[in-house]
Amino acid sequence: MEAFFTKYLQAAKATETILYTGSVTAVKGLMIESKGPRSMVGELCTIKNPTGSDILAEVMGFDGATVKLMAYGETKGIEVGCEVVASGHVLQVPVGQKLLGRVIDATGAPYDGKGPLDPEAFYPVLASPPNPMTRAPIDRRIVTGVRAIDSLLTCGKGQRLGIFAGSGVGKSTLLSMIARNTDADINVIGLIGERGREVMDFIRRDLGEEGMKRSVVVVATSDTSSICRLRAAYVTTAIAEYFRDQGKDVMLMIDSVTRFAHAQREIGLATGEPPAQRGYPPSVFDMLPKLLERTGTNDKGSITAFYTVLVDGDDMDEPITDKVRGTLDGHIVLSRQLAQERHYPAIDVLKSISRLSKRVSGKQTVAAVNKIARLVALYEENKDMITAGVYQQGTSVNIDEAISKHQAIEDFLMQREEEPCPIDDTLDKLSLLSEIEIPEEEYYESPALGRKTTAELVHEGRIDAVTGANEQAFSEDSLPQNASAIENVSQFMTQNA
Repeated sequence: MEAFFTKYLQAAKATETILYTGSVTAVKGLMIESKGPRSMVGELCTIKNPTGSDILAEVMGFDGATVKLMAYGETKGIEVGCEVVASGHVLQVPVGQKLLGRVIDATGAPYDGKGPLDPEAFYPVLASPPNPMTRAPIDRRIVTGVRAIDSLLTCGKGQRLGIFAGSGVGKSTLLSMIARNTDADINVIGLIGERGREVMDFIRRDLGEEGMKRSVVVVATSDTSSICRLRAAYVTTAIAEYFRDQGKDVMLMIDSVTRFAHAQREIGLATGEPPAQRGYPPSVFDMLPKLLERTGTNDKGSITAFYTVLVDGDDMDEPITDKVRGTLDGHIVLSRQLAQERHYPAIDVLKSISRLSKRVSGKQTVAAVNKIARLVALYEENKDMITAGVYQQGTSVNIDEAISKHQAIEDFLMQREEEPCPIDDTLDKLSLLSEIEIPEEEYYESPALGRKTTAELVHEGRIDAVTGANEQAFSEDSLPQNASAIENVSQFMTQNA
């Protein structure tokens, strides 16, 4: 009986008995100004609209006694004098196992028409990253099901990578392949600033019924307000943090970080921040690492994160691209040239890097990957001579091998959208292509587990070097020289005592 009343008791405890209120004084573009209520930055408020539909808004800042708010919905119908009621709490997202298979919006409300959520708890949308000293090491491989990534750009569970490309090169398609084929326990997907058409396309066509059963999708389409697009990324991350705290291996995908940055740029400029690099205010570059660092491992589980970045004008040095690339643990670059050649996924393996690939791969696998990468680089370096017919076969053994295996490597790196590729199949083909045998133990999730760290190897090397020097120094042949050296040192010590 006590359990029956639990949710009612919790609702009663959460009820605010004292409400702080204010009134709207102005609406300036994206910003709503009000006199009062007493509130804090980030607090949720309700604006009582005369039309009868209340508007949820968030406190963004203050100007003297004026409270600056940004609405989560349309500002249509707001007039001077509308009552503003403070909630007393910041945005929280409902979490729980029953969230799987659901689509929610930027406030955590149902977006799929399947009825209300039945959450187990509420997680704060704004949270701090895990303590670096409590993060578990990344020593297990995660399978994405994308052959080019699982072989040449191997990822670890808890690693964070960016997918960088211009528009129309295949970022969303690559994400959908990962979502369907990954061996992670749960997918948490944030569609930030996407076209409305693409939302159902992604859910029905790309994820499918089986994919949705282990996924949570957060949606904030391009027509929603800036604060919705901004907070949707935090809501997505908070849900992933909940499942990580349950000991799960979570695959987090946000498409895209660029639209998250655009939303904060709109908010920053509306609140009076000065524009800095390419119109982005300083707050954008402060918020990006705070969002990205929340993923990864903690002492319970892991969040492997893939963030897409829309590269403006295919300029890899533009501010958002440069900031995100420097924060993450690796980057996957999609090439427009490869896409135009119908090479999908259009991953440029020479420009891409996974900083932790060697930590989660076996020695023979690393050797095979290095050989394939060298052959690709060698072919690209001499491509003009090869295609022009200038290069004469037999001039270089390495170039000859790069030419002979070029088509086989291309076939290996290309993969149909609907084609699954288990890790066993990937490593089999990698071994056959590189002609390097990969042992069975490297097929498992943790092929590099137990490998000595660099510090341990250096320490052992120093000990071996000292031991070898001592053995040589005190060998029988060098005893007279050693005695003389010891006598000289003793005299020096006596003179300087």
